[in-house]
Amino acid sequence: MKTFDENSVVSLVTGAAGFIGHHLVRFLQEKGRYVIGVDWKEPEGYECSPNFFNWNCDLREFPNVVQAFDGVHEAYCLAADMGGMGFISSHDYTIFRNNMLISLFSAEAARVNWRDYEKPGRLLFTSSACVYPVRRQMFADSRPLQEGDAWDGHPEDAYGREKLLTESLYMYMRGDVKASHVEVRIPRFHNVFGPEGAWDADNDNRVKAPAAMCYKMAKAAITGEYHIPIWGDGQQRRSFCYIDDCVEMVWALMQSDFGAPMNIGTDRSVSVDELAMIAARCAGIEDKATLEHDISKPQGVRGRNADLSLMRRELKYEPQVSLEEGMERTYAWIYDKVKEKMA
Repeated sequence: MKTFDENSVVSLVTGAAGFIGHHLVRFLQEKGRYVIGVDWKEPEGYECSPNFFNWNCDLREFPNVVQAFDGVHEAYCLAADMGGMGFISSHDYTIFRNNMLISLFSAEAARVNWRDYEKPGRLLFTSSACVYPVRRQMFADSRPLQEGDAWDGHPEDAYGREKLLTESLYMYMRGDVKASHVEVRIPRFHNVFGPEGAWDADNDNRVKAPAAMCYKMAKAAITGEYHIPIWGDGQQRRSFCYIDDCVEMVWALMQSDFGAPMNIGTDRSVSVDELAMIAARCAGIEDKATLEHDISKPQGVRGRNADLSLMRRELKYEPQVSLEEGMERTYAWIYDKVKEKMA
């Protein structure tokens, strides 16, 4: 049973045991929030404090979602089936079904539970850069994506389609008299990375590119085997956002009055090969590593970068952690994991 001080601001975080989720839980606790974390697995990577309540449940079951939303003032909806290219390119039905159920039930639970509040409750739905049309990302030097581009073609894979449709679901709540007491915030994440996430690139297809590069370079540094496999030709380009900047922007967006989708990330574009060599420098093997490209592997769109004009204007924020600094922190954490695994 949930118990908390009646004067507390109670924040719900779904997907609280995930990478961004558990970092956000920690951040909200530091802000003085009483946090309720919900996930279908146990928390990993952080300590539970007295003002944190964890509930292990399946958010694909509506009664569970209604109970999770009961008594909270704001909800950060991060729960989703997702991962790196190896996962999202081969699990279309699973991703679409699970995520649509979670999102639809979360919207309805907010509508039902918050209708008697004196002021609207706030719900933040985490969307993704995968909502953007593939045709606008066909070249390595494709222009940075603006929020208005999202409906200009087909998104990437089922994951992107599901996110775009769910954005619509939440945006429709604003104009519906039966749901207008729910205020919605929608960040579109662009490749968030950092320590305390999926890291074992040999055994987990949910590992994202920065962690995968750190894993491969750590393994090479330990074993002395410097041939590094790279998915694709290495010239596909992305921008990457360190987790600390991500949660700062999420917090700022939730506190703002801006209710439309917004890019959250950085706007420095690098190729996959460049990312690999940054990881190699972290490992001290830049002069030894040899990149071996496998064009049979999924590599996603050719070029994706974020236009952050809207974020800068509305949130008055500038990302603070450089890619190199973020990779150094991530590599150090993953190196210890790899060393422990290989021992």
